[in-house]
Amino acid sequence: MAEMVFFTDNYQDHSTHEGYQFEFFCERCGNGYSSPFQHSVTGFGGRLLQLGGDLVGGEVGDKASRFGWDAQWLRSSTRGRTRDRALAKAVEEMAPHFVQCHRCGDWSCKAICWNAERGLCTRCAPKLDQEIAGMQAAAQVDQLNDKIRQQDWTAGVDYKAQATARCPSCGGDCGTGKFCRECGHALAAAPAENKKFCTNCGTDLGDSKFCGGCGWPAG
Repeated sequence: MAEMVFFTDNYQDHSTHEGYQFEFFCERCGNGYSSPFQHSVTGFGGRLLQLGGDLVGGEVGDKASRFGWDAQWLRSSTRGRTRDRALAKAVEEMAPHFVQCHRCGDWSCKAICWNAERGLCTRCAPKLDQEIAGMQAAAQVDQLNDKIRQQDWTAGVDYKAQATARCPSCGGDCGTGKFCRECGHALAAAPAENKKFCTNCGTDLGDSKFCGGCGWPAG
């Protein structure tokens, strides 16, 4: 039966034919911590004997080759027990990197997710200096938004003119001018201004309340 990884249930087996290595992950932040690589004596030795027997040839070579195959076969048949021992050793080596929070039960990495002053993980007991820095930054952003919204940023922007997002000729981003900046196509002009005329004599009233030509009320 595989050895229980008591400080984290989230790990990956990166073992190869050369040996064993495991990566353990913090349940709080997900950062991975890799155990030292453990070389497999039977794996390397078996292949070496097999290779040597193939090169030597003859009766001696046959025996060496068979011994190499036997070593490979033994390693394969006992890999479960060998792996369990390697995992147990990796757990022992990597345990100092993790600590369990007795409030939430999670195993957290000491490097990032553990508040040593409080004896709890940073989820249960956030580090105050980090929280204050985060709240200050958030408050600055909120205050900047308020101040920026109080400013008039429309000066020089012809927001009354009819805007065209894409040029009807080339389909490109035409910009805000009278002509497309990609192909020079004339864009739609701004709608004509609605003028008021005197109902009595036809004079252009402009913004006058009485006609300048005949004195008739603009209405």
